[in-house]
Amino acid sequence: MVLLPAFFILYMVSCNIKTSTAVVLDVAQKPFGKLSEYNFFAGMMSSLKPNARVIPYELNTPLFTDYAQKSRFMYIPEGKTVEYDTTATLPFPVGCCLIKNFYYPNDFREAGGPKRIMETRLLVHRQDGWDALDYVWNDEQTEATLENAGDIKRISWVHYDGSKREADYIIPNKNQCKGCHWNNSTTITPIGPKVRNLNRDVAFDNVTENELTHLKRMGILVHSPATPEESPRLANWSDSVKYSVHDRARAYLDVNCGHCHNPKGPAYTSGLHLNLENTNLQNLGLCKSPVAAGKGTGNRLYDIIPGSPEKSIMTYRLGSVDPGIKMPELGRGLVHQEGLELITRWIAEMTPDACKANK
Repeated sequence: MVLLPAFFILYMVSCNIKTSTAVVLDVAQKPFGKLSEYNFFAGMMSSLKPNARVIPYELNTPLFTDYAQKSRFMYIPEGKTVEYDTTATLPFPVGCCLIKNFYYPNDFREAGGPKRIMETRLLVHRQDGWDALDYVWNDEQTEATLENAGDIKRISWVHYDGSKREADYIIPNKNQCKGCHWNNSTTITPIGPKVRNLNRDVAFDNVTENELTHLKRMGILVHSPATPEESPRLANWSDSVKYSVHDRARAYLDVNCGHCHNPKGPAYTSGLHLNLENTNLQNLGLCKSPVAAGKGTGNRLYDIIPGSPEKSIMTYRLGSVDPGIKMPELGRGLVHQEGLELITRWIAEMTPDACKANK
């Protein structure tokens, strides 16, 4: 038996270096106070190197959160499987956990460069439903602590264009998490990992493979088609080469707005349904008067006026940071300039008589 020197053991503890590969998660027990106690990551925790059964995943179109980048993982316990389903978010069984790390690279132009991790959000599937947990990272980047009350942290970075940016990064409280992950006003549910959003190629241990194929090969995703070409695929909102403006705009609205603006979401009373399944142009906002938006209308008459983005409520709200005007209401303190430009172009390219097609 080899004994490690005491100073080396102290070093591993101080840096949160894990040597075990077993995740510790009992969904019948209360949450851990420290993120490191789950053992989701191997080695130095801030490296975000996944342990066994912790599977990285990416989305075709992700949610915008003030330019924060995200490192996503799903923990699937041994023996658990996920049923293939294209009608909603994948039905992860009890015992699973979705792990989303929010971080800012010091310089967005340097892939794999130094970064600051802000928070790690967990969605733990317990026997009575999903539980949203938020772990806030310390300045030393050695540990993250469970925080239910939320927080605000100042962050700075060098953007893609070389400009220096600063912002107040808002960490939501537990009730705000429910505001987005809302399902029929009674339970919370994951948003991003749908078949159409996971149908993409990702590097797994330096080998590129379609995510659905990877999960199927691992024996996790069951009853799925033989090839990913047989599954729906959401457009990548930022890929102007492969996808049309229309498909990119619908994908952007589906991910950033559709989880609330759908017939079963928190904003269902607005009659504005921005989920991808909606094909009714009026529900999509074309020549539709708002039900009740107050100053959020900007004295504009319709959510979308085809050919006139400058007169449309949608672009007005996407382009504001005023709490009484901006949309989405939560998770955004900055204007997503690239997203706004996409929606502006989408509306501008609509023909003025587009509304007649739905009558």
